[in-house]
Amino acid sequence: MEVKIGVQNTARELFLESGQSPDELVAAVNAALATPDGVLRLQDERGRMVLVPAASLAYLEIGEQEVRRVGFGAV
Repeated sequence: MEVKIGVQNTARELFLESGQSPDELVAAVNAALATPDGVLRLQDERGRMVLVPAASLAYLEIGEQEVRRVGFGAV
């Protein structure tokens, strides 16, 4: 899954390719937001860990990975 994380007071977004399902991602966000000092922990496809304080989360966008097409061809 392709994940885009918006962080408050930051102009840039965080992009992440995750092997988790959308339901698992939503459960991770809900668990992080359940406590005042919660931390959202996500792991990308390469095993790297992304940690974001839940109090700083602005939004989380979850979408399917887009297949990039190369070359000229009939669509």
